[in-house]
Amino acid sequence: MPIDRDQALRCKFPEGEGGWERDDAILYHLGVGAGVPQTDPGELDYTYEKNLKVLPSFSTVADVGGFPNLLNVPGLEFNLALLLHGEEEIELHQPLPPEAKLKSETRIAEIYDKGKAALLILEVSTVDAAGAPLFTNRRSLFLRGEGGFGGPSGPKARNAAPDREPDGTVESKTLPQQALLYRLNGDKNPLHCDPDFAKLAGFEMPIIHGLCSYGIACKAVVDSALAGDVTRVARYSARFAGAGFPGETFVTRYWRENDTILIECHAKERDAIIISNAAFRLRS
Repeated sequence: MPIDRDQALRCKFPEGEGGWERDDAILYHLGVGAGVPQTDPGELDYTYEKNLKVLPSFSTVADVGGFPNLLNVPGLEFNLALLLHGEEEIELHQPLPPEAKLKSETRIAEIYDKGKAALLILEVSTVDAAGAPLFTNRRSLFLRGEGGFGGPSGPKARNAAPDREPDGTVESKTLPQQALLYRLNGDKNPLHCDPDFAKLAGFEMPIIHGLCSYGIACKAVVDSALAGDVTRVARYSARFAGAGFPGETFVTRYWRENDTILIECHAKERDAIIISNAAFRLRS
């Protein structure tokens, strides 16, 4: 049955309540490679509660009160096995604190018709305990095989890397157990730990979570281009262009364009793209 876009967009999800403590942020930072070298003051700012700062990308795993069950949305029928996480965007209304209590509202912001697939934009708006906007997450989900329902095609891809040498390059060596560590943030998909399951999915071994790669690239640019100042990031968006494997070296390249930093990330050992069409929008 084809997607009924108008009906799906009217769906109302329950309000969520959640939050995090300092240890949650520290665990996330370790999951995206923080703490090397373990005595470096900048790394301790991510891994020691004394002067803890929080990467903007932590908002992708923060407990906002649960993820909605899209299979129960009227007008939205799709095969869960054919769902792909295509892009992620976070908008920071204020810097993330070391700990927080929050409330969130989730909605289907848009559904685009891509011909062979539908592209669903899931938006989660989060406020802190005082009701002040904290961050907004926008997750782009490809529903393969569900296109052709007659909806708008959506905007073209943005944030292409410029055709010139990058302004900076950062190498981040991942651990062999990187995915095993990162999955403790909540994503227990066996694709990231079970070799037999990974082979069924077409991979020679378990892969690193897309949002882990997203965080690795975020940290690389914050530390190199922004001198570790997490408060400068107002928005971070990226496309998941390929898989990374535990133990590989991620090479993150970036280009400065006025108040924007364009980003691309690939695996050094395979020269394979992992993150593309990525950008930071900066606060002045």
